[in-house]
Amino acid sequence: MDVGHNSGEVAEPLAADRLRSFVERYERIDEEVAERRADQKDLMQEIASAGFDKKVVRQLIRIRKMDPDELSEAEALLETYRRALGC
Repeated sequence: MDVGHNSGEVAEPLAADRLRSFVERYERIDEEVAERRADQKDLMQEIASAGFDKKVVRQLIRIRKMDPDELSEAEALLETYRRALGC
């Protein structure tokens, strides 16, 4: 019997093994991500201990990830909004 993706049944043991493999791989990746997040948190504490402002460092990281064209557009729009508010 061939079973579709959403039927709730697994057609054969091989499919169950494959599904288990996918789930276990996902779980391992999830654990690695949690470890990396903990590492980032520790690094931010180190940054703060060195006297840097964590909020500003996070902003710098976001900026460095941006496409240069998107960054220019965002900066121009920010400047327009700042002028409109007089700040």
